[in-house]
Amino acid sequence: MKASEFDTKFDEGEENILEDIDLTHARRPGLENKRVNVDFPVWMVTALDREAKRLGVTRQSVIKIWLADRLETVDQG
Repeated sequence: MKASEFDTKFDEGEENILEDIDLTHARRPGLENKRVNVDFPVWMVTALDREAKRLGVTRQSVIKIWLADRLETVDQG
């Protein structure tokens, strides 16, 4: 199928376009994960764990959320 045919099919919204997409290779550019190691003092880990427990999420989630919030603030400033 040509891209123009796919676009028309999508724009008309009458057919399910998911049948025409191979999602096994789908990715979100710029959102790929990259592992990094960070050393925190014990008091920080304890505080992160306390907050994670309060929110019902993992320590890693708290760190990601807080960093993302801070980075958005920096980008806007």
